[in-house]
Amino acid sequence: MTRTLGVALLGCGVVGSHVARLMVEQHVELGARVGVPLELRGIAVRRPGRARGVDVDAGLFTTDGEALVRRDDVDLVVEVIGGIEPARSLILAALEHGASVVTANKALLAVDGAALSEAAVKAARDLCYEASVAGAIPILRPLAESLAGDRITRVLGIVNGTTNFILDKMSTSGTGFAEALEQAQSLGYAEADPTADIEGFDAAAKAAILAGLSFHTRVTAADVYREGIADVSAGDVASAAQMGCVVKLLAICERHATPAGEAVSARVHPAMIPGDHPLASVREAYNAVFVESAAAGRLMFYGPGAGGPPTASAVLGDLVGAARNRLADVRGPAESVHAQHDVLPMGDTLTRYHIAVDVDDRAGVLAAVAQEFSRHGVSIQTVRQEGRGDDAQLVVVTHIARDADLAVTVGGLAAMDMVREVSSVMRVEAMPE
Repeated sequence: MTRTLGVALLGCGVVGSHVARLMVEQHVELGARVGVPLELRGIAVRRPGRARGVDVDAGLFTTDGEALVRRDDVDLVVEVIGGIEPARSLILAALEHGASVVTANKALLAVDGAALSEAAVKAARDLCYEASVAGAIPILRPLAESLAGDRITRVLGIVNGTTNFILDKMSTSGTGFAEALEQAQSLGYAEADPTADIEGFDAAAKAAILAGLSFHTRVTAADVYREGIADVSAGDVASAAQMGCVVKLLAICERHATPAGEAVSARVHPAMIPGDHPLASVREAYNAVFVESAAAGRLMFYGPGAGGPPTASAVLGDLVGAARNRLADVRGPAESVHAQHDVLPMGDTLTRYHIAVDVDDRAGVLAAVAQEFSRHGVSIQTVRQEGRGDDAQLVVVTHIARDADLAVTVGGLAAMDMVREVSSVMRVEAMPE
């Protein structure tokens, strides 16, 4: 093995440091799997003197990522900086210069994946991004390749470990949202600023990637309906438990038959799911993706969805694949967007609601509430009433309906004289009719 393939690493933080460490520790094995050695040519960072816990030559560190990706001895570029810029410019520069690229950057892919994919095709190089969704779990390659001969109809995913940890603690320990978030931060599962996680931005970017691969349609983060978990209360969790359900933040990607033809949707929001659904047993900070397809049926992908070593594992898997292709002078499958289905707005998607309504405890209230549902074409599946002195609470679970009709119904309930408050509204998913 006289030839080597040069690797440039962009970023050496939580993930990048483990990529560098594993490249050093597994140097011989990685070379054997590829067919030639992989050599680190340089590591682009903002602060070269910072301690990084990885045993590499200090001379490899540079602040000039642009010059690094354009070096003639760099064949493969690994981007784990995150964010939009400078990651986008560096990836485009690497592809333009003839390097294949491995990235874990879900935010960039969800915003501008089309431009990156087109640049990769133009350069006849690979753009690999398995690590961008669900960490170590192999899910993107199965969707794009293993299931390429099947028809995927629905994807349900728990793709953010921070929110799953918080909701799991609220469910199993009875803690409130703020306390569970504080615990997640103390354990390193949540950032000091957890906005991207708890408001659903991270999961929405991953939903866009999952939907695009599943339905052969370009889906961006702007196409994904998003709600976070900040408003999930202990009462919501307790009410879910009374129904035999648990609350999870779900990324949901679906096909829909519409009068105008087939369409797709992508959404992220908290939802109640039955306790016997495979996703209900996903605990702590783990991730899982549940895929439904026409021929294969139901498939479950489960494992650690974040963290340095798990994500580095996925990065190195892509790196080996891209290196093999580079050695053989071929490239992997290009982006598949032949379908280009319309993306439905949230109001046209089909779901069901769990609604808790505080009402006056007097005759005729239940009938009036039921009439409000009927007025908007929403059918009630179950209703439970609990008396509490001068008032009562009605807990209603609807049948499947358009989300817009369900939302209008909630607005109508809130305007009724006998309704004191609509105290809780949450979608219910994966429950049989």
